[in-house]
Amino acid sequence: MSSGLADSVRKYRRAVGLSQESLALESGLSVGVVRKVEQGGDARVETLHALARGLGVTTSALFATEAAIPIVGDEANRRYLLELRKALMPPVGLGTSPLAEPGEANELSVLRRDIADTHALFHADRYGSVARRLPGLLRSAEATASLLEGEERRQAATIRAHALLMAGKYLTQVRQYDMAYYALAEGIRLARENGERLMATTGIVGMCWLLLRQDRFDECEQLAAATAAEMEPRVSNASVGHLSVWGELWLRVASASIRNNRPDVTREARRMAGTAAIALDKEYMAFGESWGQFGPVTAELKVVEDLSLMGDASAVLRHSDDGLLSQRAINQYGKPSPPNWGRHRLDVAKAHVTLGSHQDAMSELKQLRHSSGTWIKHQPMARYIMSDLLATRKRTLTADMRDMADHLGVR
Repeated sequence: MSSGLADSVRKYRRAVGLSQESLALESGLSVGVVRKVEQGGDARVETLHALARGLGVTTSALFATEAAIPIVGDEANRRYLLELRKALMPPVGLGTSPLAEPGEANELSVLRRDIADTHALFHADRYGSVARRLPGLLRSAEATASLLEGEERRQAATIRAHALLMAGKYLTQVRQYDMAYYALAEGIRLARENGERLMATTGIVGMCWLLLRQDRFDECEQLAAATAAEMEPRVSNASVGHLSVWGELWLRVASASIRNNRPDVTREARRMAGTAAIALDKEYMAFGESWGQFGPVTAELKVVEDLSLMGDASAVLRHSDDGLLSQRAINQYGKPSPPNWGRHRLDVAKAHVTLGSHQDAMSELKQLRHSSGTWIKHQPMARYIMSDLLATRKRTLTADMRDMADHLGVR
């Protein structure tokens, strides 16, 4: 039976007068891949990007509503994240209050320190510790706010908003998207109600990341662009937090538009992000004032990511350790965040596999496993790279390759 995706690709191909062979040539794909898609086969989003470029349409134009396929292998997460789910989304009955477990009130200074510690654990790749700490932190912040009045109550509510954004960040990273949406939406709402405009905007950057992860490219671009226009700073006197979050919004615009085959929008968004990065003149991260990390090096990493998404493996390797990504520049401007750097090195590994340099790709994957072993297990791109390596490897697999495939769950 033909799928909606197959019908969309076939419809647009015929509308522009291309054969399957011609579309393959325009997209940089094999004829076999085009045929597979048109016969109802599944495809990675990066394959759909390539088809959209060949057809001259947005990537989202190819998406079609289908019956959901069975989810296999996620059963354990329902148990692992039960306490966090209960803290975020307690049952609601006929009464005015949710049937939530009570939290224990604490000093505001202790709650702020707990959030900082949890964020540090997140960046240290200690996801298990983050998952264990968040339920108590969320409940404690809510209980503390309920006991206070006036300015102290407002501060406690702001701390709860901060905790919700931290939960949304973690849940997006581990791909629990429905829970992440709830946490982010509540965090944005609470920050906005408390007059914490910059924190609310930080949450919107996170919401855009979530939309991007869900392939909701149009919505991500629109939300990020509209918020960036509303938050546009006077560069000469803007705070570093304001510049950072504004630059991050433009990174989201660029990331969505390049995936959606809107290169003109991408170029302008990268230019605006570059303006903010130059004004900062350093890498900056302060969770609550910025979602992740932003600065000249981070902005350049995302330019190389565009090259990877466009399928230009040679250009990725030429730029991967050059200019703003050279060690000298990193020493001058500061290191990017581990997740951003890790994504960049996955782009490099992908380029090596594309060009047949399997040992170089393995070197990148091994370094990432050593520095960010838990993080890399949550990256579909790492699994795609390993799958492609295994599929194109003509010689016997090395012990390192077998071990990496096992670590990433690739069979």
